[in-house]
Amino acid sequence: MAESSIQGKVALVTGSTKGIGLAIAEALLNEGAKVVISARSTAEVAAVTAALERNHKGRVVGRSCDVRREADVEALYRVLDEAWGGVDVLVNNAGVGHFKTLEAMTLEEWNAMLETNLTGVFLASRGAIPRMKKRGGGYIFNVSSLAGKNAFPKGSGYNATKFGLNGMSEAMMQELRYDGIKVTYLMPGSVNTYFNGTAPDPEATWKIQPEDVAEIVVDLLRHPSRSLPSRVEIRPSQPPVK
Repeated sequence: MAESSIQGKVALVTGSTKGIGLAIAEALLNEGAKVVISARSTAEVAAVTAALERNHKGRVVGRSCDVRREADVEALYRVLDEAWGGVDVLVNNAGVGHFKTLEAMTLEEWNAMLETNLTGVFLASRGAIPRMKKRGGGYIFNVSSLAGKNAFPKGSGYNATKFGLNGMSEAMMQELRYDGIKVTYLMPGSVNTYFNGTAPDPEATWKIQPEDVAEIVVDLLRHPSRSLPSRVEIRPSQPPVK
């Protein structure tokens, strides 16, 4: 999907009821796209879909989905197909992080990260690819992290999934480039958003804002087809001096 307007394109954003996902969904809607809102919470999806629909009538649908579950992802694509007949943009944003030493980590926590951060991307991407091929191309964004290149204590599980997602994204890019499907993975650092049970801190003005990441997605969708920024690292420009 290159050098064409975002207007009228169909986008699916996972984990899009808050934070980075919601900011990306709103940015795409503001550009005239049609957007599918998705997250695990049925109540959150219903509330966000209704709120967005007020300003973007007829261009928002929502469906609760646990991206770890194949049946959920298939049901999500059925909703998308019924509404708009395919997809042009997929943003794999849903993610989970548990930050503790490997020794202290439970198998449930380990599996939650693997299944959401990797299997979820696999399932959502596998659903999008044949649909994008039928439409002549598309764009897949995988929201990774600087934790995908910078390991840190108490990050063994999260690091593993983000290192893996980066490798997965690189391979996807090479598999799909001649089908007109671009793949970019985004690696934000400290984002002032909801994550791991925390809420945005209004005092942390130095942090990346979700809207900053959303603006990059919009810019990349407008990027000329002849080149592909396959990886984008995003850092706060002036973090606190240590």
